[in-house]
Amino acid sequence: MASTVVHQRDATKGAALSDLTVRFGNRLLAVRQKKGMTQESLAQAAELSRNYVNDVERGRRNVTLATIDRLAGALGVKMAELMPD
Repeated sequence: MASTVVHQRDATKGAALSDLTVRFGNRLLAVRQKKGMTQESLAQAAELSRNYVNDVERGRRNVTLATIDRLAGALGVKMAELMPD
C-alpha cells in the first residue's frame, strides 16, 4: 500500500518538507526534551552540529540510518523509539 506524502512549506527557505521528515523531527524533539537535553548537548553527544540537530527537528533534513543510530545512542534509546507513529 503506497502512502501519501504530504508537504509543508518551510517559510524561511520556501522548500517543501515531507510529512515523514517533519514527524521524525517532532519525535526527536519530544524524546530530547523528555531526556532533559538541549540541542547543543545532543549535538555534542552525537558528534553533530547544533544547526544540524535543529534542522532535523524542524523537518528540514532527511537523515540517514547512520545518523538516526548516532542520535539514538546519544539519547540512550533504541532507534525504534525515534520512529514516528
